[in-house]
Amino acid sequence: MNLTIKTNPPFDFELSAKIFSDGDEQIRKYQDGKYWQVIRINDKLILIVIKSLGTVDKPEISIELKSNEEISDDVKRKARYIINSLFNLDIDLNLFYEEIKNDKIMKQLTQKLRGLKSPTTSTVFEALIDSIVEQQISLNVAHSMEKKLIKSFGDVSRFGNTVYYAFPTPQKLASRSIEQLRKCGLSSGKAEYILEISKLIADEKLDLEKFKKYKDAKKIIDELDNIRGIGVWTAELTMIRAMQKFEAIPADDLGVRRCISHYYCKDKPISSEDARRIAEKWGRWKGLASFYLIMAEILDIKF
Repeated sequence: MNLTIKTNPPFDFELSAKIFSDGDEQIRKYQDGKYWQVIRINDKLILIVIKSLGTVDKPEISIELKSNEEISDDVKRKARYIINSLFNLDIDLNLFYEEIKNDKIMKQLTQKLRGLKSPTTSTVFEALIDSIVEQQISLNVAHSMEKKLIKSFGDVSRFGNTVYYAFPTPQKLASRSIEQLRKCGLSSGKAEYILEISKLIADEKLDLEKFKKYKDAKKIIDELDNIRGIGVWTAELTMIRAMQKFEAIPADDLGVRRCISHYYCKDKPISSEDARRIAEKWGRWKGLASFYLIMAEILDIKF
């Protein structure tokens, strides 16, 4: 089953998917112009394979849907919605570029990274769990733990000769023990946080998806901050990764501060307050601007 989606220009699919070049081919990965991942629709696992058909200024993507069951019109409709969210296809980057035009450094970066859109997760739960895993440890270590969590507890489906894993559901994680979660490398505290949050969702006492509808970023942060194991940094990261709420910036993140320092402060150490002060130049696009800085560092962009 194939679909095509025309998106808001500018959009550089290859650049936007590049961050997944080192991904796990059984979970999600970008390679040879194709991005693939298993998503869950109506409790069914669907493998999506995305590639670009258009240009940065006339963007169009092709999506192949693979399933071991018949793909209904409802599944196709929901697949379009999820894929649209995964790469923020509806975002008009021109609004962002206009907002930061008086910041010489960010303007130069956006010119070099024109069409870059920030990928997101298909659910708020996935972004939140990843953010908890990544608390106060290196990204390499965190990504290793995240892969173990997915491969230990995620649903499995086989397409062709390859086995693929979907991110675990709250219900699946809620049924596990702290000891089982710790085998993925998690600390006792993080295992407890993940288990408690999963149980809250499984028992219908917590609805994370509702936050996508909130207009007030501070209200989202305040409500998430009241949940055990979630602080401001985790809430801000989750907002950017899953809710398209770019007015937030995880200024407490060492990686984000390092990138800001590199391009704005000649690599001198800066505080969270310094980072937030600099980020004020980016208006309601702080989170997206921070992603541009991260990608600029990854691609070793100089000027």
